[in-house]
Amino acid sequence: MATDDGHSHNSSPLPRWDLRDLFPGPQSKEFTAALGDIEAEAGNFAGRYKGRVAKLTGAQLGDAIQSFEKIAELEGRVKSYIELTRAIDNDQSGWASDVSERLRKAAEPLQFFKEEINLIREGDLLEKIQSPKLAPYGAWIAKTRSFKDHQLSPAVESYRRQMEPVTEQAWRRLYDQLMIDLRFKVGGKELTEGEVVNVIDNSPSAKERRAAFAEFTRVLGDNKKTFALITNTLADLKALDDRWREFEKPEDARHLDNQIDGDTVSALTRAVRDNYAKTAHRYYAWKAKKSGVERLHPADRNAPLPGAKGREYSWDEAKELVLAAFAKLSPEMEKTGRRFFDEGWIDAEPRAGKDSGGFSHPATPSAHPYILVNFFGSAADVMTLAHELGHGIHQVLANGQGYLKSDTPLTLAETASVFGEMLAFRELLNRETDEHVRRDMLARKVEDMLNTVSRQTAMFTFEQELHAERREKGELSPDRIGEIWLKTQKESLGPAVNLDIDGAQNLWMNIPHFIQTPFYVYAYAFGDCLVNALYDSYSSAADKGDFAQKYIDLLKAGGTKRHDAAVADFGLDTTDPQFWKKGLSVVERYIDELIALDDRLEAQAKASRTFNDAASRDAANGDKPQISPKKPQHKGPTP
Repeated sequence: MATDDGHSHNSSPLPRWDLRDLFPGPQSKEFTAALGDIEAEAGNFAGRYKGRVAKLTGAQLGDAIQSFEKIAELEGRVKSYIELTRAIDNDQSGWASDVSERLRKAAEPLQFFKEEINLIREGDLLEKIQSPKLAPYGAWIAKTRSFKDHQLSPAVESYRRQMEPVTEQAWRRLYDQLMIDLRFKVGGKELTEGEVVNVIDNSPSAKERRAAFAEFTRVLGDNKKTFALITNTLADLKALDDRWREFEKPEDARHLDNQIDGDTVSALTRAVRDNYAKTAHRYYAWKAKKSGVERLHPADRNAPLPGAKGREYSWDEAKELVLAAFAKLSPEMEKTGRRFFDEGWIDAEPRAGKDSGGFSHPATPSAHPYILVNFFGSAADVMTLAHELGHGIHQVLANGQGYLKSDTPLTLAETASVFGEMLAFRELLNRETDEHVRRDMLARKVEDMLNTVSRQTAMFTFEQELHAERREKGELSPDRIGEIWLKTQKESLGPAVNLDIDGAQNLWMNIPHFIQTPFYVYAYAFGDCLVNALYDSYSSAADKGDFAQKYIDLLKAGGTKRHDAAVADFGLDTTDPQFWKKGLSVVERYIDELIALDDRLEAQAKASRTFNDAASRDAANGDKPQISPKKPQHKGPTP
């Protein structure tokens, strides 16, 4: 379990990652040289190809893409180093912003290349793609050209890129800085955002949770005008960009980037919303009854069950457990995952100035991914580690595709992470012998699934309504944004969660996805439902080795396969409405399993109380239990 000094009891110190595999340091000659190399090589590339792309033969275009990929990967390496350095030391935000601007200017000469690929006539491209040098880049070209109908003139595209650092990026940086600087006074201590959320979600004390919730939402509320200004401005900037690019809906650009059609996402969200009553509403009503209240306080929604016997895990225990879970699916996955621990690719120590939450950054194929988590020792932290390690393993395996083709759409990227969580959870559950602890673990898993499916869908709906109203009616007040938030959250969580508690209306402010990656959140629900269907197939597979190989092939494909083609190998069809119902039925079955186990434990407890009550009455009445007298023991025959 984590202590205040960032170490774990009976465990190795919590690791910090080593970024020297990217560059020796921010001021190193290697880092400075990389910026210069990007500038020089980008200029040379533009000199060779600008204005000529449509005239290249298939082989020549293949050579050009190889050259472009080499420069783009170096650019990605520098960008990764900047982002990862800032993530563990937010005081580096100013440096990161300055160097990012230098990097943008250095790489600017490359921007013409994708634009000119999109201008190649379809018939000509079909002829060129026959070249063995160009054919391997078919999937990347197809994804690039999917944006061609929304591409602006070269001059306007260049202007947009140059404006981003002082428009969208500047507002996002302001949001990050605001969240980083906020402090919350709980129990005589000043806590960061990550620390106060950990108290709200994991403290066994209802009093402590609610005090943390009140302070958390109060501080957010004190800053609501700034949060609303950031949100309104970014929504308006997005609307402006969408108008110029002729996207009909604010989420359409994200769908295109995810290589998914809007109808599939609509089918997913409709299925989840139709299922709210059978999943989220049912579970929270059970939890409220279990907690002895009519309605749950928002701070109790993710809290341990009353009297929960949760476990705390050291870092070494978490590492062993997660790797063992991956090993049962595939030795190759376990071997890949172990490298993250052995080679300094994970930063797990919670500390001031470090980003909250967790992520796995792919960096570049010539290096390796980096994982950031904040490990406090809870089962939820073990699940987060498994989630991010799933991402990391996926990124390592996809690196064989090269820099341009390794990038995976969000719909499939979340599949690997959620599948990793599922593997780790089953490992945790199978090792646990105490049925009370098993019940508490099942409850945590159900909550995690609801947070991934129901709540993320509700947040997607919130974004849709917020952006639509911003476009129709103009700037939204902080209170109006809070009203939209409560409406969509109440629909999702149901009447058993009391969102009329003061402060609940402010919880939209600390969701970074709304700011950093608009309309990202549905990918979580997509991934969870897809993984549920995949895990069902895995559980029932007669040949688990065959399933594992197909799964590894899916991960190795990176961005060369769309989600529909990737899952077709498992006999699944995401266009079938029954597919989403199958995924949601897994959530229902977990709730069934939890309630059945709880009923059994309650029956046992009731029987035990009845026996003890009877014994107490007998003792009060002076009755003595009837005990048969012992027979005399004889060594010889009975006389």
